[in-house]
Amino acid sequence: MTVSMTGFAARKGQGAGYTWAWDIRSVNGKGLDLRLRLPDWIDGLELALRAELSRALQRGNVSLSLKVARDGLADGAEGLRLNPTALAAVLSALTQIEDAAMAAGVTLGQPTGADVLGVRGVLDATSADADTAPLRAALLADLPLLLTDFQAMRAAEGAALNSVIATQLSRIADLTAQADAEATVRRDSAPATLRDALAKVLANAEAVDETRLAQELALIAVKNDVTEELDRLRAHTEAARSLLTEPAQVGRKFDFLMQEFMREANTLCSKSQSLRLTRIGLDLKTVIDQMREQVQNVE
Repeated sequence: MTVSMTGFAARKGQGAGYTWAWDIRSVNGKGLDLRLRLPDWIDGLELALRAELSRALQRGNVSLSLKVARDGLADGAEGLRLNPTALAAVLSALTQIEDAAMAAGVTLGQPTGADVLGVRGVLDATSADADTAPLRAALLADLPLLLTDFQAMRAAEGAALNSVIATQLSRIADLTAQADAEATVRRDSAPATLRDALAKVLANAEAVDETRLAQELALIAVKNDVTEELDRLRAHTEAARSLLTEPAQVGRKFDFLMQEFMREANTLCSKSQSLRLTRIGLDLKTVIDQMREQVQNVE
């Protein structure tokens, strides 16, 4: 069934002497864009998480954050130590900035110690010799439970999308039937209208090339015939309904199908030669555009 790219889940866990809190959320995207905010002192965690998320998800802008603390301590309160190399680099950069500002006659406010400590990497959240493998294993073992909740919400959102899109497809089918009925009425009256127009042309023409006239009449008939457009709209509607029942990710197929829907609606309007048919074509374009907005959330 349809799966939405919109979802959210949060989870807390404990193991290997630590407690942690997950937060994962996603919105629609053309591909899979993973943005991870993780403790940088857990060796190999980011690479492993990216691999697991890439296997579980196909599309969407996904943000995953993780906070870890040793049992009994506030998040980030244990094992803090200065990173001399990073601190030296930050202080050197500050000196260069101040020198450049003085040369330009610009006065800068003095940074505080908190400002310096806030720079990423100046403080390490754990000791350099800590073995983080047990913690990494515990986190990876807990990840599937988070993803189960996350996928459940995306599935629930997808079910709601499925209902909305199905309603819009029914509206497109109804408008296509109306267009077919109107095209039939227009087709029945077209010969008389064409004869009247032709009579006026012949009355004001000294000589007419019969071959050229036959060609022009055939061209007019082809340009005014919307049978193929209506047939394709019906075919696209059935194809979209079929996609709604497929278990695999169908978002990209839906994206392509929406382009085809709009192409046929545009052609129908350009060929209408009828106020009533034009209005139906415009209504079709409105519904198709609304459906395209929903389809953009389908994984």
